[in-house]
Order: sequence, then structure tokens, then C-alpha cells
Amino acid sequence: MRWPRRLMSLLFVLVLLVGPPVVLLSLVGPPVRGWPTAEQMWVWVEQPLTEQTLTIALTITAWLVWLVLAYTVTIRVLARLRATVAWLRHLPLPTPLQATATGVAGAAVLGISANAVTASPPQPPHPVPAGSLDAGGDTIVPGRDGMALPDDGIVVSGGWIPRDVAEQVTAVAALVWLRRRRAYRPRPPGQPGRTDEDLAPLPATAAAVQAALAEHPSPAAADPALARLPAAGMVTGGVTLPAAGVGLTGPGALAAGRGLLVTTVLARQRHPTLPLVITRTALTRLLGAAAETLGRRLPGLDVVESPAEAVRILQRRPAGRRGGARDDTERHGNGTASPAHPATSLIVDSAAAARGVQDLTVVNDADAGSMVVLGRWPGGPTWQVDPDGHTHDTQRPEQPGPRLCVLDSVAAADLLIVIAHVDPPPLEPSTAIPSPGHAAPPRQLPRQTARQQFLPRPAATDRRLELRVLGEPALLIDGEPLNVRRGAAVQVLVLLATHPDGADTRQLTAAIWPGLPRRSLSGRLYTTLSELRGSIRTACGLNLIDHADDRYRLNPSHLDVDLWRLYAAAQHAATAVTDTTSARQAVIDTYTGDLAAGRTWPWLDPIRETIRRHIIDAYVALAAAASGPRNALDLLQGAIRIDPYNAELHARTMNALTALGEHDAAAQLHEAYIRRLIEAGLDPVDDARAGDAGLNGAAVTS
Repeated sequence: MRWPRRLMSLLFVLVLLVGPPVVLLSLVGPPVRGWPTAEQMWVWVEQPLTEQTLTIALTITAWLVWLVLAYTVTIRVLARLRATVAWLRHLPLPTPLQATATGVAGAAVLGISANAVTASPPQPPHPVPAGSLDAGGDTIVPGRDGMALPDDGIVVSGGWIPRDVAEQVTAVAALVWLRRRRAYRPRPPGQPGRTDEDLAPLPATAAAVQAALAEHPSPAAADPALARLPAAGMVTGGVTLPAAGVGLTGPGALAAGRGLLVTTVLARQRHPTLPLVITRTALTRLLGAAAETLGRRLPGLDVVESPAEAVRILQRRPAGRRGGARDDTERHGNGTASPAHPATSLIVDSAAAARGVQDLTVVNDADAGSMVVLGRWPGGPTWQVDPDGHTHDTQRPEQPGPRLCVLDSVAAADLLIVIAHVDPPPLEPSTAIPSPGHAAPPRQLPRQTARQQFLPRPAATDRRLELRVLGEPALLIDGEPLNVRRGAAVQVLVLLATHPDGADTRQLTAAIWPGLPRRSLSGRLYTTLSELRGSIRTACGLNLIDHADDRYRLNPSHLDVDLWRLYAAAQHAATAVTDTTSARQAVIDTYTGDLAAGRTWPWLDPIRETIRRHIIDAYVALAAAASGPRNALDLLQGAIRIDPYNAELHARTMNALTALGEHDAAAQLHEAYIRRLIEAGLDPVDDARAGDAGLNGAAVTS
């Protein structure tokens, strides 16, 4: 209901613009009736403060104030018109095929109406899978409020990413959290507001990609074919570069170079033998200030100073890696073979550097990698790249080329940080390396807190309300689940449950819709909250979400939240001096499942892992104080059920089994753990990087 306020504002502005001139012209007349004569000037010098001169001064002042107001209104109107024109310019116009189809459909409708043909009864609609619609059902169901994801790729703040590349980014992000789970070492039970350094959220671009794919999952993500790379060249979202190399020019050349860098490093996650050589000048042009740090951390990336150094790296390739070796190919179902280890790829900063490489070695044969030149390349095709990643060969401008992944320096640095499996530095790349027209990432949500004053028992009312967020989210009224239609509303409930102090509008929109323009999200959040509060008020007559000073907060006097009970138990276990066993057991008993189990919202990971660590700490503390080795073993096995990827838990459990003389069971546990790591995509022998507890046969003491 904003239009009445807007109408009143428009009328008020019109009154301010029209009223003062009408009043001044009717009472005083025009501000100037001609220039003063010499006699009038002499009289004014002798008597400056007369009634007439004061009236003239006040009139001129009033006209000046009105001119300032008119100028301000004019500037605002022009700015609004310019924004409207820009918006209209970006509206997608129908393609010729769509226009033709629309015309045919319209003609068919008009023909049917004119000839009064009796239509046959409509066919029943196709069945829709349960839970795919926002309406209906008896429990909270996911909605469709996330970022729209086309079939071919997604648009993020700072570029465009092909869908298969986005799926690889999401897979690598999941591996980052699995590595953190594997490397965690239990500690004494701590306060709910713990801030472990390795629980920092992933960068903003990765979160936006995760959110888009969570909103629109694809069955192709599990296709084993995605693990195969093209027979030659670099993986570029389904595009294979020419073997002779390619030059990139145009406004999107550097953005495409960053996309090639990201996709090639991503490809190395599936093919560790695939290195990438890039000149330091090219890396600096692509990443700016982040080049120095990321150049040292990215696995398989060789940063060289000269073409001669690049050639030395190329020539170090083992002979067995060059095409033709039988053990270097993998047979596919159709009997064809492709190299199992794609050749080295180069990214150079100029044609002169590329010619220097060619002068020292042959790089355009079938075994050599594709060379990318950030500029024109006389030795091969040169692609003109627009800001959206669309390409065309400069020698054949009429023929469109493939679309490349394009990223600005901020988005590329965000994704490379995730690929490198390192935590973000104190200053996020989006803050440390701003780029023109690219906003910094939103401030992260504060760590969840759990203080006793936020955990009162609900006030005595006629209705009993409970919010469950551990396991499948559900809002229960007198034990019956309330249907929450919007998926974003479910996120709001879970997010506010994890932050008893509440969250403001910017924090909520940044968490629920990462990567989307801020200007369009406030209204979406308002609509989501308005519908959620209205449905709750209709069902029970209570207001569960308080709103004050732009902060939204669940009302603890009307609601019982299972996570708040867990917070209170964890706080008690961390501060208990006596009867610590019961306090730690209460933490375990209160935990009924992962936070929002089954959901893949990016903001969940740090909070979900924090909660999981509270439970693991309680299990390990109870095992250390257990009365016998068998009781300790039972507790450690319970901890493994909470986190089956943690290395320290498996090491302690194997030691407990060995102490009990169950050597076969210890070996079986070790083998099952190794298989689980391999199935998840983790390297079971990569203990140094992950910091886990060496499970390759060495005894680990508890």
C-alpha cells in the first residue's frame, strides 16, 4: 500500500513548486520590473533600509529559495528518468522466433473466438513432485525466492559463470568444509559464542554460486562425464581453445582471462597432473594486488618471469605424459581414448612473450597446451570478447564464437581463494581489491550468541509454540506444523533462531539472497516477513517476530526453540564446576540433528559446524572421564556418528579398540574411513595440508 504515500508526496511537491510563484506574483508582482535608475540608486544609498527595499530583498530571497527547490526537483526527476531509461534498455526483447510464436498463438486464439469452435475439455495437468510448489503441504516447504539460474550459466556480481564451472565451484566449496571437519581437534567444552578461526564463511562470490545452484539443482551435477576434460586445451565451461593458441581482445578480454585461470585451476582438482604456467605480468594484470598472495597458494600454478622460464617448465613434463602412451589414456564406453592427463597450458601477457616461447620450443603440436595471449595473437586466431563473455573471431566477424567464463578481479580472487583451500584473509578480497562498479561484499552476520537472558521460558498463553531447527525445520503450534509457503521465510526463521540478538535488513538480505542487487531485496524481504508474520498471527494470534530499529528478532516470551535449549546446555557445560558429566550429557541429549538438515544455504555452514563441534567436544570430554575403556569406546563411536569425517575421532577410536585387543575392528574402521574420504573427494594421505591426525597406520595417543 505504498501508492497513497507516493501520491501524497507528489501532491506536496507540486504544491511547493506552484504555490510560491502564484503567491508572490499575486501579492508582490514580478521579481524584477527593469533595472534601477541612477536616481533610485542614489536614494537607496542615502536610505538603504526602507520598507520598499526590505520588501524587494525579501521577495528576491523567496524567489531564490524557490529556484533552489525547483532545481533540486528537476535534478531528481532527470536522475529517475535516466534510471528508468537504463532499465528499459536492459529489458529482454523477444527473439524473432518468440515473436513469431506469439503471433501464431494470438491468431489461433482470435480464429477460435471468431469461428466459435467448441474446444475439447482440457487435459489434466502433469503431476508435480511433492514439495516443488510453494503452496500446500503440512510442513515447511522450500520456496523459489533465490537467484534465477539459466540452463547455460549464472550471473554473479562481477561476471558470468558456465553452469558446469559453477557446479565445480560448489563441489570445491563443499570440500573446504569437509577438510575443516576432518582437521578439527576436539577441545574442552566452550561457550556457544565460540569464534574458531577456521570457521570463517567462504567469500561472497562462492556463496552466490552456492545459493544459485541450491535454488536450481541439476541432475547433471552427478554425471561422471563432468569429471572428464577435453582431449586438448583448457576446460572453459565446455569450450576447448584452439591448439595453436588464441588471443583475447575487446572489453571482456581480461575478464575472460580470469575465467580461463579459474576454470583451469578448477580442472586441476580432478586432474592433479594438469599444471598451468602464467607470466607474472599476466597474473598481475588479471588479479591486481591479489596476484602476489594467490600466486603462491594455488596448487599447480607456476608463475614465471620470462618465456625462457616457461619453456623450462614445459620441458620438465615427463615423457610419459605426452600423448600416445598406453597408460596415459582412458578408455570410454564407446571404445575411444582420450588423454588422461591434459597438456600444460600457458597464459602470457603479450604476443611478444608468446613468440618468445615459440622461438624456444614447439608449443603448437598435438601434445602442447593451448596458449592464451592477453592481446592480439598473429600466430593463431584472435577472439574479440564482449563484457558478457560472447566471442567472435576477428578474421570471421560474421561467425559467432563460444561464450567464455568472465570474471572481474574481485570475483576471480574470491573463487581462487576457495580453490586454494585457504581461509579468507582478515580483509576480504572484495574489500582489499575494489574494482570500478563492483560493490564490496556485505558484512557477515555476527557470530551466534547464547546468553541466559535470551532463553526465558515462553509466557503462559493459550497456545503452545515451538520452532525446531535441529533436523527438519518446522514451526509447531500446539504440536501441529504450520505451513510456511515461502522458502525465504523458512530461512528467516532458522537464521533468526541462530541469532537470538536478531539481525537487520542488510544482514538478512545478504544471507538469504547473496549476489543479488541490494535495491531489489528490501521489498522482497518485507513481503516475505509480512506474509510470514500474518500467517502466524492468523494461526495463533501472536506476533513471533519483533521489529525495532531495523532489527528483526524472534520473541522469546512466545516461542520455544530447540537450538536455544542447546545453547543454554552448552553454556552450562562450559561453566559447570560440579556434576560436569550431567551437564555434558545434556548437550548431547539436546542435539537432535544437523541445523536445517538437508538445506544447502551457504550461510548455514559456519553455524552448523560450530554446533557440531559443541557436540563432539561433549562426547570427547565424557570419553576422557569415562569409567572404563568400553564406555569410552561407546562415546567415541557416538561422536563419529555425529561427524564421520573427523580424523581425530577415528584415531582415538582406533586406539580404544587396540587397547581392548580388537585389532581387526580397528583395521576395519581405518579402511572404512579411508573409503569414506575417497568417496567424498578428499585425499586420505594429504595430512600435511589438512592438519589431520595421521591415520596411515601410526598410533595416535589420546
